[in-house]
Amino acid sequence: MSSQDRPGKVFPDIFPPREVRILGAGRFGKQAAEKIRHKFPDAAISVTDRDAQKIERLSRETGITGEVGDSIQLIIASPPADHVWIIPTVPIHVAFEWVLRELSGEKKEVVRFPVPPGAVSQIPNPIRSSSGLSVYSSFATFTCPDFCTEPEEVCTKSGKARITNLFEVFDEIFIPEFKPVVLRSWQLAGGVGGYPARSMRDLIEVIRQMPGKYLIGTSCRCHGVLNCLEWR
Repeated sequence: MSSQDRPGKVFPDIFPPREVRILGAGRFGKQAAEKIRHKFPDAAISVTDRDAQKIERLSRETGITGEVGDSIQLIIASPPADHVWIIPTVPIHVAFEWVLRELSGEKKEVVRFPVPPGAVSQIPNPIRSSSGLSVYSSFATFTCPDFCTEPEEVCTKSGKARITNLFEVFDEIFIPEFKPVVLRSWQLAGGVGGYPARSMRDLIEVIRQMPGKYLIGTSCRCHGVLNCLEWR
């Protein structure tokens, strides 16, 4: 599921983005909208958020249109076309929650559970969420700069050579009975990552092929999040 290639090589028909859907209209959503508009002025940008006041404020300050509602539910109710880039700025693992709801909607028996310790021990600097269900991972032990463009060769902050990518680490996690499935997040602008809707569909198609236990990760080169589910 993962690749070291740049977006233009992997998605020649999708990059540069023509349409971008930002999930979340808070501070990070606004920053993402402004950076994407500056870097890709021809791209159509929309924002979704549960909070109507946040949508109204963002639209007033940036002129970007928004839609009020649950971001995951809106994606399910109105699936974005393959070429649309999704930029999550909400405090949830968007791809995992989407897969969970999609499978549940297909009347499959789906159970979520905490990431097992055996997986946590194989990733760098793991931090378990307050709920205990998600695990965050990062190569960084410092606060990354907002302008980081995730260069392939070196770390922007430390200047040290990049040995591997976190999405590759996730992809190589080995635990009997578990299959890792990883969605790569691409850096579209400094500090702004996302993925095409087509990649989300590729992710769930892998999971649909066979019942079982899955480690589902979303990761860029440096940071990522893991969750687990089983469907029968």
